[in-house]
Amino acid sequence: MRDFDNKTAVVTGGASGIGLALAERFAAAGMRVVLADIEASSLEAALKTLKAQGAEAIGVEVNVMQRDSVMQLAERAMDAFGNIHVLCNNAGVSTTVGASSAIGDLCVWEMPEADWDWVMGVNFAGARYGLQAFVPHMIGHGETGHIVNTASLAAFIPGGGPYGASKHALLSLTETLYLDLKAQKSAIGASLLCPGFVNTHLHRSERNRPVEVGRPAGLPETDSKMAMAGAIMASGDPPSAMAEAVFQGIQDECFYILPHPQWDVQVRARIDHVLQRKRPLDIENVEGVTDQLQRKAS
Repeated sequence: MRDFDNKTAVVTGGASGIGLALAERFAAAGMRVVLADIEASSLEAALKTLKAQGAEAIGVEVNVMQRDSVMQLAERAMDAFGNIHVLCNNAGVSTTVGASSAIGDLCVWEMPEADWDWVMGVNFAGARYGLQAFVPHMIGHGETGHIVNTASLAAFIPGGGPYGASKHALLSLTETLYLDLKAQKSAIGASLLCPGFVNTHLHRSERNRPVEVGRPAGLPETDSKMAMAGAIMASGDPPSAMAEAVFQGIQDECFYILPHPQWDVQVRARIDHVLQRKRPLDIENVEGVTDQLQRKAS
């Protein structure tokens, strides 16, 4: 996809972080933008920022865990701007409160059902619902377009509890999407964004956790695990760098968008372990990983 002017992009998780950066980059290319997010106050602020930059945009409050909510997003987007050309299934969460976090102490079989339901519901089912809501329309209008699913380097690295499982699932879903789009001879491309550390509020995902999936009564902002996660995230690249990588990836029809080549050694080590029929890779023992994490945390 090369022509972006007067086309329309839909971005879930668009009120902050990578999502907002994607929206800003698309708007700068002359696209109309539909921002979708569950957090109403942040959505309003992001929309105000986008419009102040001269963008033609609307905001839609959506819970990607709910299929009907995503279907309503598609209706709102098409009612406002007609044909949709770029879809970014970007909404994502991670458990970082209490022992059931990715940096906590629970084993995979001890994770609460609520954690599995929430993380898989947003990270995997949310993207699946996005495909169900938009792909038939995008194929049907016959114009060129592109779909970007935001995963993580966790899609290529063992571990991570519900978060890691959801990103592995999203990797498989997106690869299948790409093959299906090609088999249909559609004009729609697909990409998988797999960033490392990015300066976002992913570690504070619990603030938007619905009560029906066990949202904690209070968020321990001073908790040491939360503080460590925050320090690591704050040391990451700016979301704008991820947005630029995605924009370039769409132009170049690149499927695997890995904007952090310094982590290629970990990805390669995992693949080597598979081909050598070894045990699962212990990521903390891969050369350089522990040092990287310690530097970021400090």
